[in-house]
Amino acid sequence: MKIPKQLNVIRRKVMRGLTKNMGQSNSTVKPGKEVIIKKILISRPNHRLGNLLLLSPIVQEVNDTFPDARIDLFVKGSISPIIFKNYKNIDQIIQLPKKPFSNLLKYIRSWSLLRWKKYDLVINTSHSSSSGKISTQLANGDYKFFNEWNDELHSEYPDYPHAAKNPIYNLRKFLTHLGFEKNTGKVPFLNIKLSPEEIETGKRKLEGITKNDKKTICLFTNATGDKCYSNTWWASFYESLKMTFPDYNIVELLPVENISRLDFKIPSFYSTDIREIGAFIANTSVFIAADNGVMHLASAVGTPTIGLFMVTDENAYKPYNDKSFSINTNNVKESEIPDLIKTVLQ
Repeated sequence: MKIPKQLNVIRRKVMRGLTKNMGQSNSTVKPGKEVIIKKILISRPNHRLGNLLLLSPIVQEVNDTFPDARIDLFVKGSISPIIFKNYKNIDQIIQLPKKPFSNLLKYIRSWSLLRWKKYDLVINTSHSSSSGKISTQLANGDYKFFNEWNDELHSEYPDYPHAAKNPIYNLRKFLTHLGFEKNTGKVPFLNIKLSPEEIETGKRKLEGITKNDKKTICLFTNATGDKCYSNTWWASFYESLKMTFPDYNIVELLPVENISRLDFKIPSFYSTDIREIGAFIANTSVFIAADNGVMHLASAVGTPTIGLFMVTDENAYKPYNDKSFSINTNNVKESEIPDLIKTVLQ
């Protein structure tokens, strides 16, 4: 059963109100007790591609901090096993069904597993997620990290509001209360961990489209709702790119709906396989898209990624791997963007 959009909005507001003050991170160590972290639960009960890719930095952070620990993920939907396929430290992925009313028994069973399994550390990765707070509260764990917003850390780190970095900064501080030394290293990038074989396959697919060895600019012209730029905008932008970068291939990656804001006028690639798409992007020189899950996928394969923002918060969702950046198109003209792209391609 599909919940009407308006009802879903109301449901979220009610849940956020009810869980606003739920939970307090537990970092109290009993006298004489050694803190041993071997079993960890990381909670992000969300099904969206972008949000699950944004989970990959904290999974890496936890693995680096506790290399001998086993990690369970509490998520939603069916794509997490694909994203975290090559993460060897992950033990179990507990998946809530995307449509709970159509899979009620599985939905109940997934929640019950949080009580059945015992964890040394439970981590909520989104301070604004009601279900994340509830799952952390419900889970059977010794130490619980609710990821509360911290104004002191916000003042210390300019990039603190970023959805992938925020839980890491907070977790690092939390762990010092458990007696662990503070990690001051660089926050991990998003990473889907493509294999060499996957990257090579992506290279062959790209070469099959371009028929040459020139470098390639990849465009993804789709997005949801008001994040999506018009056909007219993309057509004008493409002409600017073509004039500015005559020695580059320009290809379009098509969305699952198999539609094109460029009316299929340029070479394109279509796949519904997340890792295959990622491997294709990994062989391009720069990826340009509005804020969406595929933008985060491009970032997660290490390709310089330019995110176009006009309604969502770029400080929370911009790509941040090497040479990646965001552009607020409310402040930057479409004609000015090619010059910014030059800084990536130099």
